[in-house]
Amino acid sequence: MQTRLLCLAALLLSQYGLAADDQVGAKIDYGTFENPAARVRPRFRYWLPDASVDPAIVQKNIKDAGVNGAGGVEFLPYFDYGNTVPGADWVTYGFGTPAFVNIFKAALQAHKDAGLVMDFPLGPNQGQGVPASLDDEGLQWDLSTASVAVPLNGSFRGQLPGWGTGELVALVSAQVLSSRNISNPTNSLIPGSEVQPSAVQYVLRNSTLQEWSQNVTSTGELNLGFPKTGGQGYRLFAFYQHRTLHQNVPSTSNMSETIFNGGSYAVDHFSARGAETVTRFWDEYILDDEVKQMLVAVGNYGWEDSMEIKSNVSWTPDLPNIFQKKHGYNIKKYLPLIVYKNNNIGIQSTAPGTIQCLLDTPDQGIGYVNDYRSALGEGYRAYLQGLTQWVNGMNLQYSSQVGYNLNLDVLANVPDVNAPECESLAFSDSIDGYRQFVGPATLTGKRVISNEMGAALEKAYQHPVTALLWEIARAVAGGVNQFILHGQTFSGNYVGTTWPGNTPFHFLFSELYSEKQPSWNHGFSEALNYVARLQYTQQKGQPKVDVVIYNKDSATDAQFGTIYNETDLIEEGFTYLYLSPDNFALPQARVENSTLAPDGPGFRAMIIPSSSNLTIDAVRDIKNFARNGLPVILSGGLPNAFYTGDGNTDSLVKEISSLKEVQNVHIVSPGQASKKLQSLGVVPRVQVQTNGTWYSTWHSDAGGVDYLFVLGDTVDTVGSVSVATVKRPYVFDPWTGSRTPVLEYQQKSGRTVVPLRLAANQTAIIGFSGTSSNTSSYATQVPSSVIGYNYGGQTNKVQLHVSSGSADQTLSLSNGKTISQLTTKDPAPAYQLTNWNLTVEHWERPGNLSDASIIAVKHNTTHELTSLISWQEIPSIANASGVGYYTTTIPWPPTTKTADGAYLFLPQTANAARVYVNGHRLPAFDFQAPKLDLSAYLVSGKNELTVEVPSTMWNYLRTMLDELYSAGSLPQLEGSGPDPVDNGLIGVAKVVPFVSVSVNLS
Repeated sequence: MQTRLLCLAALLLSQYGLAADDQVGAKIDYGTFENPAARVRPRFRYWLPDASVDPAIVQKNIKDAGVNGAGGVEFLPYFDYGNTVPGADWVTYGFGTPAFVNIFKAALQAHKDAGLVMDFPLGPNQGQGVPASLDDEGLQWDLSTASVAVPLNGSFRGQLPGWGTGELVALVSAQVLSSRNISNPTNSLIPGSEVQPSAVQYVLRNSTLQEWSQNVTSTGELNLGFPKTGGQGYRLFAFYQHRTLHQNVPSTSNMSETIFNGGSYAVDHFSARGAETVTRFWDEYILDDEVKQMLVAVGNYGWEDSMEIKSNVSWTPDLPNIFQKKHGYNIKKYLPLIVYKNNNIGIQSTAPGTIQCLLDTPDQGIGYVNDYRSALGEGYRAYLQGLTQWVNGMNLQYSSQVGYNLNLDVLANVPDVNAPECESLAFSDSIDGYRQFVGPATLTGKRVISNEMGAALEKAYQHPVTALLWEIARAVAGGVNQFILHGQTFSGNYVGTTWPGNTPFHFLFSELYSEKQPSWNHGFSEALNYVARLQYTQQKGQPKVDVVIYNKDSATDAQFGTIYNETDLIEEGFTYLYLSPDNFALPQARVENSTLAPDGPGFRAMIIPSSSNLTIDAVRDIKNFARNGLPVILSGGLPNAFYTGDGNTDSLVKEISSLKEVQNVHIVSPGQASKKLQSLGVVPRVQVQTNGTWYSTWHSDAGGVDYLFVLGDTVDTVGSVSVATVKRPYVFDPWTGSRTPVLEYQQKSGRTVVPLRLAANQTAIIGFSGTSSNTSSYATQVPSSVIGYNYGGQTNKVQLHVSSGSADQTLSLSNGKTISQLTTKDPAPAYQLTNWNLTVEHWERPGNLSDASIIAVKHNTTHELTSLISWQEIPSIANASGVGYYTTTIPWPPTTKTADGAYLFLPQTANAARVYVNGHRLPAFDFQAPKLDLSAYLVSGKNELTVEVPSTMWNYLRTMLDELYSAGSLPQLEGSGPDPVDNGLIGVAKVVPFVSVSVNLS
């Protein structure tokens, strides 16, 4: 009885997003800002080729990831996406075999030894299925269609078209009013995707739809007569359900006596039976007592990737029953309407179907399609809840790329898992796209909103670190707070694989992180620690969001395009997320004190674009929200009606029109929502004034620190943020982990104004804690000649670093004091560093190309440079890859004028960098805008400055693509692949001396 109660409790918790530690404010070990805990750090997706590889190398790879700053790995048994690998043995080394269980234990042990946490997929490849018997009811189902015209004499006698392809679900007849050929999309993100270049579009007379399956004999015979009509007569559509037996990993063995013979089969994603097939396999083949104990010790997320399973129609045998229960009518006679664009809308975009049926009704039958997708979502919810309950039963969490590629409303299902995950590839780094996915997760208080980060098409071995960090920053601006980097490769030998080693996706997608990448041990750890501290600030507190935007679509666009196309909200600093009306039924969606979800994101207004589609339930809920005080802005006019059932929206249109009469509902022209909100007294928590575009997030921490994140997008910008708090601001440097009081700011009318200057794609984190009233004074205006400062442990005294140039304004303090002249000294002028000695450590292939365990064969060349140019402009190293060591000297002190110290300003270091002065390594710095204080490292005389810059490996590898194999396959690139890329330190490096001025702030 107690077990049953625990299972019921787990189910209820998972259903409402309340499992043990998946909520904001969970009592877990976050670590500190300087050193975040493993659970809070980024992790790598780790591609295991198969269980035949050396477990000691797997363990070393995992531990190396931890040493470099990762919190662990997402351990993915890859099996090369089902490509046949010569010499591989699935039956011996496949998912769930004894060999796999042993290497799974080795991976868990490595995490335990290193103090890390491990995510694990519930199946191989993307986690879409497991080995199973062919007659398992929990395997994936499909709905196939066969169609035939009824002879013009009006009678059909004979066997049904398609008979024998599966179990007959329905036979539907309809009069065809017209038909024509239409073109299907032909371009796909996935190379080699199936293309159905065209389809036949039939327009059917709605009143003639009829279902006849009861008239079909046991041998598939049918004898029916139809009225004689003009035009194209009648047409029969037969629908058969059958298991696809789609293998997410095919077998490479002819053995027949084990469950592993058939490889791994995709499971039904639209019923609890699919989840049961997965969990039953785990219970029987993987979860022995030792594995359970290790998972409890170091396990983090059970996980599933994007849905990459194909079908004709997304289907489960119980769908007619789900549909009838949800909508109160039978779906069967409307099945012709769902056979087009209702399979995998992501990877089958070029194969949406060969038949499209429309009705002669105002909505062309879209209402029935919407009802089908809504019912499909109920089946998917049962699948998610089954897996969540099972994983939670082990005191672990479940993560999934919810609805990714499926023909349903993703936002409706995001709350159904502990840690919903999106992916940068499909979102194309769209902040607006992320806001759509993040909205329901934030509403329901998810502690973690994850992202599979960094997969970029044709960027293998050439995706620079700063590009990755830009992608991460945009995701954070959209509300994401955890990153699984795509991905870390097994670094040892594997069958059919040459140096540089295991290369999943055969060079199609980035990135292949390992010690084979020059950045791995030459600056990448600084980037990982930056991301860890960023995640700490975004997970630690409660996100607060200004505005919610309404969004409803029966099938979410797999690419998550922009919905709110106006710029007024961003320009003023309003933050916003999206919700589907399906989310309004959640208990968190309540209004109190004119605020939606007051205990969570605290939305203070709702915006409904005129392009939106309102359901009848949405209108009811929106009216209730408005009557309880929530301002509702109809941007651009009244929205549209969301079609359901027969598409008759007359009553719904009247309900939508009645919104105009509801108190707190306002109609404005497009782009005027921000102005209206402010006239209603709703102002951004973080107001923005800048000459470019800034994005921000705000997290309120129960521990007393509120975190402001700001991204300066695309170009260098200057401006200020006005924050609704009077706590004291501190600069939280995610590159070093330091916390320093902000020198210059103003406080008035309950707000704090902080000036900022951001380089292109640079981020800033400002923490607010305590109060300014019980601390020392601060500066309210600082001359531009002050290029840095140091409190030196005393909050009432600050050392200002003053560079050359006239003071353009006085130093003003909050206590009313002003200082018009900071110093009588004449600081030495800034100067460029021009004469460099470049030593390039070339990383090249081993003599035995088949030995993939070799990092690289290395040798050096030297080059004299008068300016910092790309290696592409130096013929002898144009195709080189490796590490560049740039060395020059800095005489100290300056021979003219005065200096107490100096800063080094470098150009953006695209693929990481480290700086040394006289052999001493300096602290980490911002790769987007490098600025380093050299003062503590300079000695009298000549000082040796070395900048260590890793390249990508692409320029060298592209010279030999026709020799490089991974799992038996050559790179899947056209010709020589993408063009060479720039490497090295490129731009201007300068030294800026300063004099130090002590200022008493009290």
